[in-house]
Amino acid sequence: MQEFNSILSLLDSYIGGAQWFVILLLGTGLFFTIYLRFPQIRFFRHAIHILMGRYDKKDHIGDTSHFQALSTALSGTVGTGNIAGVALAIHLGGPSALFWMLMTAIVGMTTKMVEVTLSHKYREQLEDGTISGGPMYYMKNRLHMPWLAGLFAVATIFSAFGTGSLPQINSISNAIFSAFGLEHYITGAVLSVLLALIVVGGIKRIALVSERLVPFMAVIYIVGSLSVLLYNYENLLPAFLSVFRDVFSGTAATGGFLGATIAWAFNRGVNRGLFSNEAGQGSAPIAHAAAKAEEPVAEGMVALLEPFIDTVIICSLTGLVILSSGAWNSKYENQFQQTDLLVLTGNYDEHIPEDRAFVSSCILGKAEIPFYTGDLIVENGVIVSSEATILHARSFAEDIRVEKKVYYIVVFFL
Repeated sequence: MQEFNSILSLLDSYIGGAQWFVILLLGTGLFFTIYLRFPQIRFFRHAIHILMGRYDKKDHIGDTSHFQALSTALSGTVGTGNIAGVALAIHLGGPSALFWMLMTAIVGMTTKMVEVTLSHKYREQLEDGTISGGPMYYMKNRLHMPWLAGLFAVATIFSAFGTGSLPQINSISNAIFSAFGLEHYITGAVLSVLLALIVVGGIKRIALVSERLVPFMAVIYIVGSLSVLLYNYENLLPAFLSVFRDVFSGTAATGGFLGATIAWAFNRGVNRGLFSNEAGQGSAPIAHAAAKAEEPVAEGMVALLEPFIDTVIICSLTGLVILSSGAWNSKYENQFQQTDLLVLTGNYDEHIPEDRAFVSSCILGKAEIPFYTGDLIVENGVIVSSEATILHARSFAEDIRVEKKVYYIVVFFL
């Protein structure tokens, strides 16, 4: 497992952690925004009219309505990306990471419009009358690169697990385990069964469930967020200003937060912005390809609303909730995860400015991290080694208790 984590970390450093990735992502959206003369502003009202069905006709080919397609696409983004994604962005990059998430969403509105329009234009109707589309179809039918279409299709399958399922089930199972003590595999098994009942029904059943579930889910979350903001109303303006204050200066270490540079906030903000709205990822065009529309660009305009709803509205609320409540730089009792753990050589005290500054420089990549390679001596669940300092979730760990768990795997032979 440790070797597998190392491989994932290496891939993240070359792709997700690389500046070229975020620049290419924002650059693509910025290019189309300028080339199409800011369609996210000019066509925003028209997109709402299309979504409401003002231009619908009965003879349009497709399996879903505009609203069902939008809900299906949002079902994969409104959720973990808006909660865990925003929290992780602020946790890694500070309040200014939220600013870069919003910038990603604004240019991502055009990116989403373009990819969905192309997907709808080059979709295909199968023998059974159903519609199939996505980036792989315009790669094959317009770019005439079937090999690239196949590569994208295979990559999308892995992405469906990597960004579509694993982060969601990880966040849900961790939350339920922390709140109720229910083991992770039980939560995973129950959710797998519920998901299977929906997925086996095809795009029509997925769209039908999403049409009812997503609006309800979004309304409940918005109401809950507004309740927290009203409770912390005196911190609302300082929280809002903090998003813009440190954009070009980085965020200093404070509380349980060990600081972030401009580049780190920019990188993680854009990465989490992509994870939140999936603009440019290619998953939303697959859902929108099945929608009934007179013109491909009409469905593209509907898709333009996704990053606005998902990131500009919901992620902004999440970020303000985290910042106004002070949760972003506070410490809370939790179950440690091995991937979030660092053990440093030396005994550092977060209350000593010099120690805190050194550890912060290590976390930000300004100094070499002195990893501890010796044995940790544990007595009665307490680590008694004095020459090591443990960091968890980029903060100093306190009151550590070590427990040993034994897992039993039962195999049924039918």
